Amino acid sequence: MDVRRITPTPRTTPDLPLHRLQVPLPQLLPFAIGGFDAIGPLSRANFPHRHSFYEIVQVTGGCGAHVLDLVHRPLAPPQLCVITPGQVHHWADAEELTGRVVLFDEDFLLGHPQDLAALRALATRPALGLGEQAGAIDALLADMEQEYLTRAPGYQGVLRASLHILIVRALRACVPDDRPAVPGRPAELAAAFTRLIARPGGVRHSVASTAQELGVSPGHLQTLVKRATGRTPGGLIRRQQTLEAKRLLACTDLTIRQVAREAGFADPAYFCRFFRRETGMTPGEFRSRVDGNHHDPRIMSIAVAPDGP
Repeated sequence: MDVRRITPTPRTTPDLPLHRLQVPLPQLLPFAIGGFDAIGPLSRANFPHRHSFYEIVQVTGGCGAHVLDLVHRPLAPPQLCVITPGQVHHWADAEELTGRVVLFDEDFLLGHPQDLAALRALATRPALGLGEQAGAIDALLADMEQEYLTRAPGYQGVLRASLHILIVRALRACVPDDRPAVPGRPAELAAAFTRLIARPGGVRHSVASTAQELGVSPGHLQTLVKRATGRTPGGLIRRQQTLEAKRLLACTDLTIRQVAREAGFADPAYFCRFFRRETGMTPGEFRSRVDGNHHDPRIMSIAVAPDGP
């Protein structure tokens, strides 16, 4: 199999480019792994963009920075960078990046639903130093790449189990969290709610509409999400709306009115008051303080490689 054909497919949206996962033989496996060159030029994209899939990047060499949801962290290999669907990221002034890229969608995690919450926790860290886990993670990724390329009998199960182990090892590399986990239904519902509001357009949902989509009453949603996260569903939606507005203000040329609409506000004036309450500054002040890295949607995101698809 030619791994050079594993390429995230860009699609231009009114706000940011959205990359969708396109892999060889997608009917067999919504998963891909390979080096930066094997995955393709989009794996090194230097303009802000979103994914419709999950990405775990092992950086073993190179310099520059990874920017995830406006947080700019210099690269310090060896490390992992985790990106979840809907987040905005890019590589800033990156040179000679080496390592491996793992791409997969939510269907690939059906056997380990708890990994979704773990990936969201890891994605809050734009650069995860590996410490004592570096050697084990490198060996594990090398084995996963070999399984993916050779496709020996049972390779799908091996890759799913290996991805779970990779996520667990990445969590071990984090600073330990002494807070007790919240097991069972509250955590499951909170995870589903968080995924729902984090997807493109999710911030336009109300608590009532998300409860309906999740098949529970608004009161039940309120109780379980608060128990699992310590925050109300409305508070989580407001946090996601603020993040979405920051993404659009920093990474696009949309007007304030357009940003307000995309962030779920029909009234631009109310959006400005909301944004100032949440951030301490107006949308215009925030935009003026952020160094832009705008991508003109009229221009092709990445030129197709000569030997590409």
